[in-house]
Amino acid sequence: MLKQRVITALVLLAILLPALWYPSYVPFAAIALVLMAAGAWEWGRLNGLGDGVSVALGALCVLLCGLSWAGGWLQQPLPWLWTFGGAAWVLCGAWLLRAGVEGWPRVPRALRVVGGVLALWLAWLAVVQARVQGINFLMSVLTLVWAADIFAYFAGRAFGLRFTRNKLAPSISPGKSWEGVWGGMAGVLVLALAWVAGDAIWQADVPSFYTRLAQQGWGLLIVGAVFMATMSVVGDLVESLVKRSAGVKDSSGLLPGHGGVLDRIDALLPTLPLAMMLSHFATA
Repeated sequence: MLKQRVITALVLLAILLPALWYPSYVPFAAIALVLMAAGAWEWGRLNGLGDGVSVALGALCVLLCGLSWAGGWLQQPLPWLWTFGGAAWVLCGAWLLRAGVEGWPRVPRALRVVGGVLALWLAWLAVVQARVQGINFLMSVLTLVWAADIFAYFAGRAFGLRFTRNKLAPSISPGKSWEGVWGGMAGVLVLALAWVAGDAIWQADVPSFYTRLAQQGWGLLIVGAVFMATMSVVGDLVESLVKRSAGVKDSSGLLPGHGGVLDRIDALLPTLPLAMMLSHFATA
């Protein structure tokens, strides 16, 4: 399993890194589009659809992204879209986690399917717009999710259930603890402060997500970082809820040793549009 994970990770890095650092955003946008289409296919299967319909969902996701690309949305400010999408993630995420695994099947399947495809389309639009704005900005958002996950893992292993008696969401993801969540938040705050300092020292041409928040005050930076860390957990738990309802461990086997695409991008689905929303209003 470890060998598979390493090989898959190396292959992904060999594909993603050249596209990320290429002068034009086009290769990165194309690769992100393939990943989102694969995620839409996985989403169909998780919701009990057949292979043919699931492939059609992937094609629909490509169509939505392609129309946005052709319409010039990648270079346009879209505050209304980020606000609507971000609010939907906050409200729907809270409702889904409150309803639990038993509540997911009660949501009409058509609504579940459409909502998932729209979430993937919105995440694609956000990640490509972030790349258009600059690599420093994009990486500051991506590493936020990675830092939250890594710090949560180690904090959970070291301090899990030492300060609280209850797991975070035992019926959805039994391995997660409140101590892990707090550790993830602390890690994101450390990352945010370090990134702001790095932007100042190296005089970054494109300010990071953290620097844009800090320009409006340290209070906004702290609140924004904690909020984003929280929403990364929401994205992870929502996908775990869906998988548990479907009775599967991974969203697919597309990424040997890692599961599926959704397993790797679940926390990014809410954080990407929310980062674009916060960044827009911080610089408006």
